[in-house]
Amino acid sequence: MKLHDLKPDKGATKKKTRVGRGISAGKGKTAGRGTKGQGARSGGVKGPYFEGGQMPIVRSLPFKRGFNNIFRINYQEVNVEDLNRFRAGTTVTPAKLKEQGLIRDAGKPVVILGNGDLTKKLTISAHRFTKSAAEKIAAQGGSTETLELLVKGARATVKLLPKEQLARLRDGGE
Repeated sequence: MKLHDLKPDKGATKKKTRVGRGISAGKGKTAGRGTKGQGARSGGVKGPYFEGGQMPIVRSLPFKRGFNNIFRINYQEVNVEDLNRFRAGTTVTPAKLKEQGLIRDAGKPVVILGNGDLTKKLTISAHRFTKSAAEKIAAQGGSTETLELLVKGARATVKLLPKEQLARLRDGGE
């Protein structure tokens, strides 16, 4: 047996319809393309957004391109189970989370999520806690301290303030 002798089982494949091969074939004359018009011509119909040369609606409506909320605050997420790497009684701050590699930047907002279980008593400082995370921390005898967001609104995400200006805000100036 050679490679050219291999064939699929009978009935496993169906022959392709050969269009434009006479009236008795069932797809003769116009070959299923109808009479006249763009679909009957070679080159056929263009993509799904083509509207016959008219400006497509997706190009003419600006709001179709999406929306960026300038007031959104992007939090760095840390799960409760990830806090088990700290010793019992430790005060966990964003700086310590960065040291452990749990977040990328200690200067950006941090949220503690309730995934997993906490096995130690910890004092945790973060900008936000989910309800389940706060309950799990309290159940182990720990406490939560909500840090104030230094930069709120549009300035928090669009343009982060320089470190000197943030330090002045932290110290109560400006």
